[in-house]
Amino acid sequence: MAQVELKNIGKTYPNGFQALHPTSFDIAEGEFCVLVGPSGCGKSTLLRMVAGLEEITTGALQIAGRVVNDVDPADRDIAMVFQNYALYPHMTVRKNIGYGLKNRGTSKEAIAQKVEEAASLLNLGEYLDRKPSQLSGGQRQRVAMGRAIVRDPALFLFDEPLSNLDAKLRNQMRIEIKSLQRRLGVTSIYVTHDQVEAMTMADRIIVMNAGRIEQIGTPAEVYHNPASTFVASFMGAPPMNLLSAAAADGEVKLGDQSVCRTSHNGPVTAGIRPEAFVSDNSGPLVMDVQIIEELGAHRLLHGTLGSEAVTVQISNETAAALGPQRLSVKPNAVCLFDAVEGQCL
Repeated sequence: MAQVELKNIGKTYPNGFQALHPTSFDIAEGEFCVLVGPSGCGKSTLLRMVAGLEEITTGALQIAGRVVNDVDPADRDIAMVFQNYALYPHMTVRKNIGYGLKNRGTSKEAIAQKVEEAASLLNLGEYLDRKPSQLSGGQRQRVAMGRAIVRDPALFLFDEPLSNLDAKLRNQMRIEIKSLQRRLGVTSIYVTHDQVEAMTMADRIIVMNAGRIEQIGTPAEVYHNPASTFVASFMGAPPMNLLSAAAADGEVKLGDQSVCRTSHNGPVTAGIRPEAFVSDNSGPLVMDVQIIEELGAHRLLHGTLGSEAVTVQISNETAAALGPQRLSVKPNAVCLFDAVEGQCL
């Protein structure tokens, strides 16, 4: 295991494009840290800088207390799992998993033992003599992880490893990866654009946007206390509702309901999660329901509140129909943001 420390790490390309603005944070030993954000936000660039595949323009990167800015990728004691598996099609599973060890000059006996141990851990024992073309997508990803595991690295790096899998297999594999990381206890950095992966897998989430870090926190912190309207709208499925409101006389009102207290005065943006609404026959808010999504355990109501789009989540036992639906907001369930800058107040 290794602690990772980034001190004012930044990346600017020769053409002047700043892919990553200088940023600092630490990843603790054994922590599973997820970098999440939309395409082009800089998360893969940051991961590749840690891996040594991208040059660091400014700042210092430390792995296990050692500055590695100028250390070759092969000497950083890391293992990387890629989106495209990067398996050799002409080699068996056994040879793919052990290939890196063979290149290091590890003895045949040691390679055989490590491959068997990794195969057992990943339930690949019966597939060791097959070629990658004979495996499913999930099995190929396990082989890629096996190749990383046998190296006994201090740090695992995952670059969107599940994006090529179908939804059902993605759900299964993210549980397997998290369980495997727990058993091995290896510090891990995981890149994804999928906020569900981030929420379900991370010990801590780093939300990125346009080359900057918007927020660092546990999944619960990022979900319930977003630092900005960007985080509020990106994290959550469906995302937080962002509604225009005004703060006056110490309170914020939506329609006839006072939804929270504040010392701020003037225009604000009120952030309300879909599940923070209550369907109530006497509620002070009236939503015009235009679409109802049935999702088994709950329903999603899509429509408008005043002139603004809103999504509300209710249980499957709560009656719903198209047209007017009376609502109220749960106490202490509103996040307030600056109406112009979008930062949390």
